[in-house]
Amino acid sequence: MVYVFGGRASAEDVDAEARQLARLLDQDFLAGAGWDPVLQILEVPPGHRLLGWQPCRVAGCMSRGDGPEQVCLGCRLRLAANGLGLDELDLMPARGWQRPEQCQVPGCPRTWRTPQLPLCRAHLHQQREVLRIGLAEFLAHPDVRPLPPCGPCQVAACVRDRDGTSGDYCGAHVDRWAKARKADPGLDEQRWRATTAPIGRPGLVSLRGLPLGLVIEVLFGLQQRCATERRTPHKLLRTICDDMRRQQVTTIAEFTPGNVQRSIVTSFLLHLRRASATTETEKDKDSWDLALFGRGGRMSFTAISQGWLRETAKRWVLEELPRRRGRRVGGTVQAYVNSVARLSESLRARPDGGQVPAALGRADVENFLNRLAFQQSAGQISLRLRERICRDLRQVLEHVRAAGLTRHGQPAAGLSDDFALLAGDVPHPPQPGEPSRDLPAEIIGQLCGHLDELEAISSRRMRVAVELLIDTGRRPEEICAIGFDCLDRDSDGAPVLVYDNHKAARLGRRLPVSESTAQLVADQQAWTRARFPQTPAAGLKLLPTVFANPDGRKGIRTESLSERHRTWADALPPLLRADGSEYDKAKITLYAYRHTYAQRHADAGVPVDVLRELMDHRLLDATRQYYRVGETRRRQAVDRVAVMQFDRHGNRTWQQARALLDSEHVRRAVGEVAVPFGVCAEPSNVKAGGQACPFRFRCAGCDHFRTDASYLPDLQAYLDDLLRSKERLLAATELDDWARADALPSEEEITRIRQLITRIKAGLGELTPAERDQIDQAAAVVRRHRAVMLGMPRIRQILPSVRAERTA
Repeated sequence: MVYVFGGRASAEDVDAEARQLARLLDQDFLAGAGWDPVLQILEVPPGHRLLGWQPCRVAGCMSRGDGPEQVCLGCRLRLAANGLGLDELDLMPARGWQRPEQCQVPGCPRTWRTPQLPLCRAHLHQQREVLRIGLAEFLAHPDVRPLPPCGPCQVAACVRDRDGTSGDYCGAHVDRWAKARKADPGLDEQRWRATTAPIGRPGLVSLRGLPLGLVIEVLFGLQQRCATERRTPHKLLRTICDDMRRQQVTTIAEFTPGNVQRSIVTSFLLHLRRASATTETEKDKDSWDLALFGRGGRMSFTAISQGWLRETAKRWVLEELPRRRGRRVGGTVQAYVNSVARLSESLRARPDGGQVPAALGRADVENFLNRLAFQQSAGQISLRLRERICRDLRQVLEHVRAAGLTRHGQPAAGLSDDFALLAGDVPHPPQPGEPSRDLPAEIIGQLCGHLDELEAISSRRMRVAVELLIDTGRRPEEICAIGFDCLDRDSDGAPVLVYDNHKAARLGRRLPVSESTAQLVADQQAWTRARFPQTPAAGLKLLPTVFANPDGRKGIRTESLSERHRTWADALPPLLRADGSEYDKAKITLYAYRHTYAQRHADAGVPVDVLRELMDHRLLDATRQYYRVGETRRRQAVDRVAVMQFDRHGNRTWQQARALLDSEHVRRAVGEVAVPFGVCAEPSNVKAGGQACPFRFRCAGCDHFRTDASYLPDLQAYLDDLLRSKERLLAATELDDWARADALPSEEEITRIRQLITRIKAGLGELTPAERDQIDQAAAVVRRHRAVMLGMPRIRQILPSVRAERTA
């Protein structure tokens, strides 16, 4: 407590909660902020990183500078009076506010009158009226002796001395009291002393006259704001303390702030609440501050009215929060709680309000499911939301039982086993069509042509962020949080972007980028370094926000980028497709650039395993959701390869080399399924996705089997495998004859595969060199798209540029 009150108060003078807060105060922070424990004031130094202020640029002036020129109002007036401009500050004599100093008489503790009259009132009277001599002679005169102090001004918040021994106030407060009494003759002087503000000066924030517990709360709130890199203007803090004194509050919670003060006071209250709270105390509440659980945001259970259901939801959340990763865990888990709240709403219709878990059964589940079905039919919820609610509830109720919460003494004690959602209760989600969230190339070109307008309505950082999204296909949150030192070179000297995939907790990911993108990053690095020259590169962000970010350690917010991007896109002139039709601007989202990146690479024939690495996905299925096989390229390839299609006997199934009709393309898409070395048209196998062949996958002997020239390498590889297997089995001595006979490839199958290979090669040999080249190219396209569908790796290719107009 000594470093807080300087020995003027002890631990017994405040309550236990205030003592706990005082222990959390950092002495180094208090010293850096200019805290005087004896005078109970903050003398904020001008150079403080988060509390500091800019002094006036005029030499010798200690007032606070205003405006971009950092010149105080008084100096501006003196400049105008002398006919000088703001670029002529050095021509004006240094005149500004100076802190009151002691009387120049050695040993006299009283305050001087002015810098020009550096004597206290009594000594000034002695000099001018009694001795009538100059200042230097007066200070050396033997009759001049120091006087005792006059005592402090009686205004509680004031740090000045009284103006003479007969008065109660300093000179400034003498004038203020006279004006206040004139305006209100019945004014209570004692209350005026307790509530009036101190005489302000730059950097001064007086906490004198506030209750000791309130002083601790203000200092702690200020310390925590600085710890979170939040800037607090000392002038605004001064008004808050003055208004607290005027309202005579004892805690910050009692204070009624003004509109300008509200954000600071709210953050003070938040930090005070967190200082006294723990996860143990927070979990008993119906609204949680997730910061106490290492997350952001809040978690509300107030919509769940049944006590047992609310408690089980809390138990589930307590177990689920540590298992989740990412920056939006709170919102994801809150969606589950909202699903439980919908069940709670349905149970409230029961006579007992659903308060007794033992009374619930299957009928209540069916009522809830019917309620959801009605809400969907009425357009209140979508099928997708209905499916998610059921899926979430099923997971939560399964946890209730797995965690033993239905046992005796637990919140859901007595809950019957039939109060559950079965697999059949969860409606099938709508099957999405082929991915089509990518932006056409012509639309990307038009957007890139208007990037200057984006920079004009937002900032350079927003423009660079959008350009990086277009060029790299990263998630918006990955670009917003990307570090300053994000550009590297591989062993070949090619540029690489280094970023963190927070969604999958995969840090230090490396993405090959073009030289033009590398130059974009290098230019932004130069801009950021010029803005924050002192911050180490390891802690700096490439795209720093301007809010509460004095050191550049915070990146721009995804929400801010999305908002500026939406405003920019909506303000653009009509965007036209290649056919002249207008493109829907609502489709231009930040995530659409990621889909565009994937689609352009897929169209360029980048194998799916390479594309998966570029998208930084763990699973191929996740990558496939980002692109569709180009319809035009697929049609052209199938048309060319169709002329070389054969049945199991080697007979051509398409004698004409004409383009397939649209109806035939549809039939091929829905009436066939991929099988080894060709396609199958057997209905039951097609329905099962190729996993239910009634003939045990004897494709070479089945009339439903078709193959073409694009499968020639697979047929040859299969034939080689059959021959190797035959030789190995014939040489094996550890097999019985019946086992060997069953495992041996049949001569008929080997002969049939050889005939197919010979027939396809003969058909290719009948073509002209130009036709053969077209077939080879079409087969390569078909095989590449087939690899995309089946996940078969292929040889790495040169990666395409999403923005073709940019050169490396």
